[in-house]
Amino acid sequence: MLTRDAVLALSAAGADRIPLLTVEEFFAGNTAEDSIAPNQVGYGRPDLAEIAARLTALAADPAVAWVRVQLHEEMFEDGYDGLAAESVAICAELSDAALDTWLDGLEAEPVWEGFSYPENDFCEVPAVPAGFRVRTLGWD
Repeated sequence: MLTRDAVLALSAAGADRIPLLTVEEFFAGNTAEDSIAPNQVGYGRPDLAEIAARLTALAADPAVAWVRVQLHEEMFEDGYDGLAAESVAICAELSDAALDTWLDGLEAEPVWEGFSYPENDFCEVPAVPAGFRVRTLGWD
């Protein structure tokens, strides 16, 4: 897991935009259950290890170009401690229904087109191959 200081450095290097983190960067060593989908902790959402395992398996599908964690803009405010994720961006040629099937059981909303915030709010956005689309997995 990257530290908040490391994420802030990535943001600064990216013109103060929000870096997109790999599944490994966000989840490895992360024990803060409320760092993603905090409103769902204790209400059916699986633990971080299960979410990470599911996203890692999804990323290995040949129909998926990449999976990135979209950080919450509030974690960049002064006085915030730790990491906080808004959602997960998935670049795939899979249909929305196929993605939702992959992600069933994560207690998330159905995927939607695009990113959580405008794309230009992010830095380190990987290329989107022809025929692929970016969808967001989020929790309310």
